[in-house]
Amino acid sequence: EDPQRKLVLLKYLDGNYTNYMQGRALFHMVNFSLEILNTSREDRQLHEYITSNGPEEKVWQIQLEVYEPVSNPSIQVLNWARANGSCAITLNCTAERGDNISYSWNSRDTSRASELCSHSGSLLHLSYPLQNASIACDCMASNPVSHQVVTFSSSKCSYEQGGKSPVC
Repeated sequence: EDPQRKLVLLKYLDGNYTNYMQGRALFHMVNFSLEILNTSREDRQLHEYITSNGPEEKVWQIQLEVYEPVSNPSIQVLNWARANGSCAITLNCTAERGDNISYSWNSRDTSRASELCSHSGSLLHLSYPLQNASIACDCMASNPVSHQVVTFSSSKCSYEQGGKSPVC
């Protein structure tokens, strides 16, 4: 039967330690933490932390997650319609890069816009009156290590008669 194989990053014994990953890992004796430098997606795996004291051994398993930060998101107008002085528009917010991205919409405005813009997910269905309407909705793309925000502003859109989509 094949023995279990493990990659040992660091070994600590009687106040001394050996770092087998020089330049890749830093051991902090002050708080016994191990810092893995220049992480990449390949470091995303299960790690073990083992302490030995005489015949007793304690083993902790730690799942290391590595995330690529979220890139600046962009907003696309998927469809729109004008009727009875109102505009109904569907927006899609996406970021090109990043792991495990979640999207949410909101508004910094305390008026009715905050209700219109409040939504979870990349798609936002918006309906607002065209006269004196200035709706600003923020899309936040986020993951556990970063977040980016982009704003849709209805006041920057022009709606041309017979046009296929608004120009924003």
